[in-house]
Amino acid sequence: MQNDPADLIRGEGNWEEWNPTEDSIRPVRGKHRVAKQRGGIARSSTVLGVGVIAAVGAGGIATAQDKPAVSISLPDAITDSLPDAKSLPGMGALLGDDSDDDSGVTTGEAIVAATPLTTAGVSTADAQQGTTDASEVLRARILQQADQQQAAADAEAKQTAESAAAEQAAAEAKGQQDEAKADAAEKKRKAEEAAEAKAEAKRLANLAASYSLPTSSYTLTSTYGQSGAMWSSGQHTGLDFAAPTGTPVKAVHGGTIKSAGWSGSYGYRIVLELDDGTEIWYCHLSSMSVTSGNVGTGETIGNVGATGNVTGPHLHLEVHTPGGDGVDPASWLRGKGLSV
Repeated sequence: MQNDPADLIRGEGNWEEWNPTEDSIRPVRGKHRVAKQRGGIARSSTVLGVGVIAAVGAGGIATAQDKPAVSISLPDAITDSLPDAKSLPGMGALLGDDSDDDSGVTTGEAIVAATPLTTAGVSTADAQQGTTDASEVLRARILQQADQQQAAADAEAKQTAESAAAEQAAAEAKGQQDEAKADAAEKKRKAEEAAEAKAEAKRLANLAASYSLPTSSYTLTSTYGQSGAMWSSGQHTGLDFAAPTGTPVKAVHGGTIKSAGWSGSYGYRIVLELDDGTEIWYCHLSSMSVTSGNVGTGETIGNVGATGNVTGPHLHLEVHTPGGDGVDPASWLRGKGLSV
């Protein structure tokens, strides 16, 4: 007994299983047709399972064995118009042969279930056994990245330490080189100074052999440039050798007697001209032994006295350059290798 469709809509009547047949299905009129779903629909539970696995595998989250097979029944009119699963792009290799083995599992199902969705961070043994878990893959990736970052940080720190050590070693080496150069320069300078001093000493010794002090057993009482009212110019123009009257006065170097006689405040004076034009004045003499001609170094030319403007017996010695300027007799004598 068939139920009235209106009663079924109102919830009245009994539902019975409907098995459509060719006689019960009206032919499709017009241009109406069943549109294919995007991406294709599998015609069996195996195809739908593969579709789910492919969708999940794109995100790298689960493996084929994590998803149970889903069974869907469709009318033959719809399933006949669907494309074959093997013809879908990239699905033929996954499905392979759909023949069943003794366990009732098709070859395509076995291949999909045993293959991990991604091999990144997966060991060879896990890939062969098909036991890789998505969380383990993620954990392996994180650990691998952490190890790489730590290794890079360690390498950078090592390189930095090596660079710092190299710079320090270079600085120390440069410091040692600079110190060695400074020591060598200082030794060279001292050696040059010693050589110069030795040469000067030799020169002065040679000069001393040809020069002589003007008198002996003396005391220096007034120096060159000393100020005082007793001198008409306000300053002392020579060097005073105080000694007893009659003490011999000698020629400091070989030369010619230019003049000898009374000279006012200088008393008795002898002027000795050397070969280079320098004049040596001997003043306040008590007597004059040589008044003309040439004399040699150390030859006695007069005696100490107290003639002229004096306060006691002494030899007043002056030195004048060829130009006539007066110079310090003490410095001039030291320049000739004599110590006063």
